Amino acid sequence: MQELNFPTYSFRFKNSENKVSIFDAIRKKFVILQPEEWVRQHCVQYLMEVKGYPKSLINVEKELKINDLKKRYDIVIFNTDGSIHLIVECKAPKIKIKQDTFDQVARYNLALNTTYLMVTNGLNHYYCVMDFENEKYNFLQDIPNYKKDE
Repeated sequence: MQELNFPTYSFRFKNSENKVSIFDAIRKKFVILQPEEWVRQHCVQYLMEVKGYPKSLINVEKELKINDLKKRYDIVIFNTDGSIHLIVECKAPKIKIKQDTFDQVARYNLALNTTYLMVTNGLNHYYCVMDFENEKYNFLQDIPNYKKDE
């Protein structure tokens, strides 16, 4: 798989029926290794190991309903009170991140009301904080590290 703009992590792999799978520590199972999954797994490790978010507050690949449409988010980090702190949209490395990617995550956020957004293709990472009062998002240099009291 392609080298990404994340620190190097060790992953568990398995091969069956000519398909390589990677172990997802959040879902506690092996999942087929696709380019987007490669990015997702690196991002999860980054959030835990670099940013300090506890595994217990991270959720991966869950369904949500937006205007009666079923969508799936890549990564969500919860606050300890159950509200959502961060939503991450992962794309495969070959996918260029454009305005429609931000529009997609912003639409998800209409249902989730998270404070922070992250969009990554593994090579480029973008971070935003929501400004609900003015109905927009502002770009950040990085997302904050985990703080236990949030």
